[in-house]
Amino acid sequence: MTETAPPETGAPRPPSRKRAGRQLVEWVLVLALALLAAFLIKTFLVQPFSIPSGSMEPTIQPGDRVLVNKLSYDFHPVHRGDIVVFKKPLSDTEGGSIQDLIKRVIGLPGETLRSGPHGEVFVDGRLIRQPWLTRAARIDPGPAICAPGNSYSHVDCRGSVLHLPRGEYFVMGDNRGDSEDSRYWGPLPDHLIVGRAFVIFWPLSRLHWF
Repeated sequence: MTETAPPETGAPRPPSRKRAGRQLVEWVLVLALALLAAFLIKTFLVQPFSIPSGSMEPTIQPGDRVLVNKLSYDFHPVHRGDIVVFKKPLSDTEGGSIQDLIKRVIGLPGETLRSGPHGEVFVDGRLIRQPWLTRAARIDPGPAICAPGNSYSHVDCRGSVLHLPRGEYFVMGDNRGDSEDSRYWGPLPDHLIVGRAFVIFWPLSRLHWF
């Protein structure tokens, strides 16, 4: 009689030590590449920011999280109406420990800004439209444009004129009555701009593209 081999049980063979080691190396490489990709994206491409204050209400609410395109201005200039995140200027002494701020661009390099009697903004003599402002902000726009060195606690700046030199921008919060911006600490140098905010991504109920 011939002997027959015992039937296979169908149970999987345990992975060899060599195979398990190879899988561990693969997972370590995948994790390392994922972390590297996340670091490069955050450093050079897109970065999330959390909004700490109400200076941009109603467009952006406190607690909203936005994504900022850090390469945007490598391909095109800053536009009026852009919402930008930037490093806190040294002249801003009221921001506390907050190091990254967010405002809207109102004036561009080379332009001359003048404030009207009710907080209107004239650029090179023309009144600019600001559709992002609420009716309340139009009625009570807060302090007007001031020349550098003026303090709103001592000077009425309505009707003042400010010329923006090369490489400097005038930025303001949409919530004009409650925003520390260029009206207080002066024009924003372009080297402080981190990038352009382009979407609210959290909370999902407030998902909105700019």
